[in-house]
Amino acid sequence: MAALQPIHPDKRCPCGTGLPYGQCCRRFHVGAQAPTAETLMRSRFTAFVTRDAEYLLRTWDPRTRPEELEVGDLPFRFYRLDVLSTTGGGPLDQTGRVEFEAFYKGAATGSQREDSTFRRLADGAWVYCAGDVS
Repeated sequence: MAALQPIHPDKRCPCGTGLPYGQCCRRFHVGAQAPTAETLMRSRFTAFVTRDAEYLLRTWDPRTRPEELEVGDLPFRFYRLDVLSTTGGGPLDQTGRVEFEAFYKGAATGSQREDSTFRRLADGAWVYCAGDVS
């Protein structure tokens, strides 16, 4: 397994909010619960950037989560995220959908569009359920 690729807290967060990583996704990576499905999706994108498989597994619905996930040796890196639409997934919702496009470069260059579903667990935590990739 490859090592994490940390981001300095003062550097702009890769998730696209414009905030520094230390004020954005870092707090979720170290244990805070994301308040919305979109926030969780953004923090998961940043976890792909930092190669944080532990966070990705921790925020994956136990009903659909794989036993393990290897993201350390991907032959490309994600560098940009565009959120295309969000349905539900707010502080008072139990489910949500986020459609996004994630851009990558490396051995291959391009983008991946995904329409992801999320649900809220009994403890209030949002988790990623599944995604339709195009």
